Amino acid sequence: MEADYVIVGAGSAGCAMAYRLGEAGRSVIVIEHGGSDAGPFIQMPAALSYPMNMPAYDWGYMSEPEPHLGGRKLVVPRGKVIGGSSSINGMIYVRGHARDFDHWAEQGAAGWAYADVLPYYKRMEHWHAGLHGGDPDWRGKDGPLHVTRGPRKNPLTRAFVEAGAQAGYELTDDYNGEKQEGFGPFDSTIWRGRRWSAANAYLRPALKRDNVTLVRGLVSKVVIEEGRATGVEMIRRGATEVVRARAEVILAASSINSPKLLMLSGIGPGAHLREHGIEVVADRPGVGRNLQDHLELYIQQAAIKPVSLYRYWNLIGKGVIGAQWLFTRTGLGASNQFESAGFIRSRAGVEYPDIQFHFLPIAVRYDGKVAAEGHGFQAHVGPMRSVSRGEVTLRSADPNDAPRILFNYMSHESDWEDFRTCIRLTREIFAQPAFDEFRGREIQPGADAQSDEALDAFIREHAESAYHPCGTCRMGAADDPTAVVDPECRVIGVEGLRVADSSIFPRITNGNLNAPSIMTGEKAADHILGRRLPASNVEPWVHPEWRTAQR
Repeated sequence: MEADYVIVGAGSAGCAMAYRLGEAGRSVIVIEHGGSDAGPFIQMPAALSYPMNMPAYDWGYMSEPEPHLGGRKLVVPRGKVIGGSSSINGMIYVRGHARDFDHWAEQGAAGWAYADVLPYYKRMEHWHAGLHGGDPDWRGKDGPLHVTRGPRKNPLTRAFVEAGAQAGYELTDDYNGEKQEGFGPFDSTIWRGRRWSAANAYLRPALKRDNVTLVRGLVSKVVIEEGRATGVEMIRRGATEVVRARAEVILAASSINSPKLLMLSGIGPGAHLREHGIEVVADRPGVGRNLQDHLELYIQQAAIKPVSLYRYWNLIGKGVIGAQWLFTRTGLGASNQFESAGFIRSRAGVEYPDIQFHFLPIAVRYDGKVAAEGHGFQAHVGPMRSVSRGEVTLRSADPNDAPRILFNYMSHESDWEDFRTCIRLTREIFAQPAFDEFRGREIQPGADAQSDEALDAFIREHAESAYHPCGTCRMGAADDPTAVVDPECRVIGVEGLRVADSSIFPRITNGNLNAPSIMTGEKAADHILGRRLPASNVEPWVHPEWRTAQR
């Protein structure tokens, strides 16, 4: 088995690269450990809580006990299936704020400023909401990735945006366009009623070409000969095989598995590798470091009218929704139910939003456990730019062993201040007149939790990951000792090896990570092919009074 390019991981970035490299006439082998994405659990948008809890589709990783969250171990779902995490995620499409990418460039990722990445966002998108307002000039019209909006029929979904305006915040018709800040409709990767994953958008069309092949197997290490990556070792049906790359090996195995593979291949912190008996090929202390994520809380409110999705939360209701979706690809099953969004700034002096809201017209947890109270609604809320950093390290030199994942969540006092602010600002929004006809009692944190101490106890017990890990193979200048890849995504210190997925993000972006992960694959493909889309010169909206006003 041999090709010009061997891509490890058929996830968000890997599928995009396979498509673009294949389109350019290169031969590509994509290696994926997971299996098929067929069936309603993945393809039906409303079933999103199922695949991320199913061993068939998820690597099943857990964090180490988190010292600042009372020693809780948090689940770390990562897609083990074609499409990767785009096949098990919430299908929410957020590019990130323009300033996120400008910050990347300032941190040494030259050529990754907003002006550089916007053309790739436009190339990958096929945006369908242009008829309903928004910023068509900022969006793509004919890319492989269909982006749509939910019908927003539920009155709670509309009340949330109205309440944001009543609280004095901006409205935005398109947070992925010129103006992220404010309240408005969510974009999603749903098309014709089904999940539009990277597998549906990129991999299936790529595999129709003779020059792109998908192989199932567990990659155990990169083969490096005289300082150059020449292929990968793969375990398939119990036997070890070598897949050779004539040009390059590209890791797109996730922010958890890409650093693990680098370390198993001898690229990483030298002392740590030697502890596990691994010969050091390139001593890169940044491999596995700089781990970041978004934490969030579910602020839940009871509803006094039966308008929430709770009425369908029974076997008959789910059966009716499922049947309608199976036969027509329409109805509640065709939406992820995240249809209203908010991006706000926590205080004056913050230049661009650092808090995100996901509104849901039911009081329910990600794992599908519903509030006992019955009808209700909730906002998922959390700070976007925590200064806490964790790490991914090897548990052993055995490729079958899960790595050690320590996020080190809430390790700075500013994290606690930010979260308390999130709770209090959410309560203020729920208290607006738009919710008067619906609002019952606060389910959680509960009316008694008012003091800093009470809120901190709630945060410690209830903060959950938003499942946005990134940053563990940080992109930076080639002479930066803590960087892992240069701005061309090339691993520093090894020839013929690149990493392109969310692990290369210097800092986490604003919002959900699927869109920037796919964009990374799109842009990395052009770096590999030695070409570049011309930079954009548009200027994003920033609140004119951000220095002095919070809203």
